[in-house]
Amino acid sequence: MSADRRTHRARSPRAVSAGVPAALAGSIALVLTAGPATAAESHSSEPLRRSSPAAGERAPGLTLIVRVATAPAPATYTVQRGDTISAISARFGLRVADVFALNGLGWRSVIYPGQVLRLVGSTVPAPAPVAPVAAPPVAASATYVVRQGDTVSGIAKRHGVSTQSVLAANGLGWSSVIRPGQVLAITGTVAAAPAPATPPPAPAPSAPVAGGSYTVKGGDTISSIASRHGVSVNAVLSANKLGWSSIIYPGQSIAIPRAAVSIPGLTAEQVANAAIIVQVGRQLGVSDRGITIALGTAMTESGIRNLDWGDRDSLGLFQQRPSYGWGTAEEVRDPYRAAKAFYGGPSDPNGWNTRGLLDYPGWESMTFTQAAQAVQNSAYPDAYARWEQPAATWLAALG
Repeated sequence: MSADRRTHRARSPRAVSAGVPAALAGSIALVLTAGPATAAESHSSEPLRRSSPAAGERAPGLTLIVRVATAPAPATYTVQRGDTISAISARFGLRVADVFALNGLGWRSVIYPGQVLRLVGSTVPAPAPVAPVAAPPVAASATYVVRQGDTVSGIAKRHGVSTQSVLAANGLGWSSVIRPGQVLAITGTVAAAPAPATPPPAPAPSAPVAGGSYTVKGGDTISSIASRHGVSVNAVLSANKLGWSSIIYPGQSIAIPRAAVSIPGLTAEQVANAAIIVQVGRQLGVSDRGITIALGTAMTESGIRNLDWGDRDSLGLFQQRPSYGWGTAEEVRDPYRAAKAFYGGPSDPNGWNTRGLLDYPGWESMTFTQAAQAVQNSAYPDAYARWEQPAATWLAALG
């Protein structure tokens, strides 16, 4: 990276007990507000030490605000900038778990301004996975609410219509990003498939799709596994940090890299590195927007190349600096580890030494440039914006 980094991650607020009666526990919001932002910033290359306040002493800069719900919860609520599920639940005296269940969300789910949440109704379990059979006819006026992990092609296939018809009906393009809670119009005419007379036989076990994992069976070799998934032996060895003399054994889980994808404007090296950034983001449950920010940042910093040089001691895909706590020179040049460090969050390999994208409250509401700059602290923050749309196109191609 070309400029100073922040090396201290803000601590999560601790649970506060104020002797609140149990009957009011569901309708009271506890909000902790920190002191001036400058108090938490550090431009020193030394990681900051954590310290605890003396006994009986209040943590400096913390204010306790108690809000008591005075009105019944509305049937729905439109998310505003800065909202969180816990704050919305507390505002209307609801349980966070109930709001999650009503909207098919989880602790890793991301909400965004303009999204409509249900606050009143019967909680129901998440729908079971749709069986791979032909969908019944779909009316032109049908709609579908996007869920976590959905893609336009998957939604179209589930409803038995073409991907192009769904894109056209919603004014979307092939590089468009959809988000949980978004409502899509489903158009197209589909003939209902006749029900089978007898249940179909269980399919024989098949190899997993490239880009996932594979459990080694007796007689397997790296070359046979690579051939089965349509990827090179070197790609499988690299994805699992194995060598030509490494031994695999039955029951071992092998990561399968994605088959080669051609993306206009990117070299094979850039595509391979972009696929790693996407793979790590998917494994961590990062939203599509978070992954596009990571892709655009890597393009700005290194051209999505795993560089062994950079400004001062900056190295790797994101030009992370060992002198600022991002890891050793070898660690920051490990593309999988570098991507995890950029995303941050609970799986951050740097722990408290650095802050990744997920460690900045409200990053989902920031602009593309603001979010990238929060992590990178670059001397040229305006350089990130130009890669927002291309990054969305790369993500659409890599899946």
